[in-house]
Amino acid sequence: MKRLIRSILVEFMAVGLVGLVAGPSAAQTPAASASEPQLTLSGDVPRPLVVTASELKAMTRTTVTVSAEGRRNTYEGVLVGHLLQRAGAPLGGEFRGEALATYVLATAKDGYRVLYSLGELDPALTPNDILVADTIDGQPLADNQGPFRIVAPRDSRAVRGVRMLQRLDVVTVRPK
Repeated sequence: MKRLIRSILVEFMAVGLVGLVAGPSAAQTPAASASEPQLTLSGDVPRPLVVTASELKAMTRTTVTVSAEGRRNTYEGVLVGHLLQRAGAPLGGEFRGEALATYVLATAKDGYRVLYSLGELDPALTPNDILVADTIDGQPLADNQGPFRIVAPRDSRAVRGVRMLQRLDVVTVRPK
């Protein structure tokens, strides 16, 4: 029975339902306008967030250029690390100990998921410039790309870019 419960919990985490297992209830997550696109940050963070498109536009912006398939595109948005800092994730000087076994699960509207280690998203640790983009070449992302998208400009293939991004769930792996 114990093995079955553990298996179910692992499966919940694997399908991105971290908020049901370890995250806040809907009542604890700040309310945002339902008519405006939103990005949810939850899980093992002290301050879960729901960030609207207009709030993202008002944050410190970063621009990256990505070359793929003979094209160069310029994306603009906010570093994932800065969003995680707002949610209280242990970055910078706090990134040590248990935080070293933490990951971020990025989930798209269509169910596509990508896993990032917390360390590779920490701007104090690495210059990866992984960002939540909302524009490409100065224009809003197309519906099949946005309204939010993760761009990992240093990846040699764009397989970890998450189109139609909806959630970032922070999960700390704890000993059994």
